[in-house]
Amino acid sequence: QVQLVESGGGLVQPGGSLRLSCAASGIIFSIYHMGWYRQAPGKQRELVARITSGGTANYADSVKGRSTISRDDAKNTVYMQMDSLRPEDTAVYYCNAALVALTAWGQGTQVTVSS
Repeated sequence: QVQLVESGGGLVQPGGSLRLSCAASGIIFSIYHMGWYRQAPGKQRELVARITSGGTANYADSVKGRSTISRDDAKNTVYMQMDSLRPEDTAVYYCNAALVALTAWGQGTQVTVSS
């Protein structure tokens, strides 16, 4: 059974930083492409960052230069370091694991950027 567990969300002031983590179990983590998505109230879920099984990373324009996605295959964990956070980054952040037609989601972690 695939399980993705996110952590690291919270309340942070504008300009602050957070590091999200997603621990995976039940999959051969190293062969999966991993991603972070977010969904703000009243908006559709959107891709924030993605890292392939080979380590190639892609970012949404809205976070490019402010966020870094990484993975540790030995720990079955994907991370996202978010810096210079803005109020518009407020959302529930979801971890995603994908392999061809297979996909799995975590339960989400809330990130709130507010003074």
